[in-house]
Amino acid sequence: MLFLSALSAAWLAVRPRIDVNPENLVVGRRSIAWASIRRVDQTNWISPLVVHLALVDGPPLRILYPGHADQCRQLLRLIQQRCTQALINGVPHSRIFGEPAQPHVERPAPPPPRVLSDEDAAEVERMFQILRSAGRLDNDDK
Repeated sequence: MLFLSALSAAWLAVRPRIDVNPENLVVGRRSIAWASIRRVDQTNWISPLVVHLALVDGPPLRILYPGHADQCRQLLRLIQQRCTQALINGVPHSRIFGEPAQPHVERPAPPPPRVLSDEDAAEVERMFQILRSAGRLDNDDK
């Protein structure tokens, strides 16, 4: 029994390295674009993490990550979030995470709506000047 435990520990230790990049998932020497992953299925195992990936081209890929439970959850979450075109355990990505965030483009504020025509604005200005010259407006200098 001890021999089997040692053998399985050694096998887990030589598993290929897994890197998560913004552009792709790297498993060992193999690089997989996020857009080429069509399905992400997880097993009930959390540690070690076992994830099945269905790809657009090529055979399915099984990822085995023998890390701590928190690290396994973090890796699974990263894979699921980045596979925006995949089904996550049979559910579309957008139903789980919402639509991918679009970059916010700052738009200039629209000009204020015109309330008065040019002739009416000139008339209001003329009446304001008449009232001011007659002393009918309160001065702000008090």
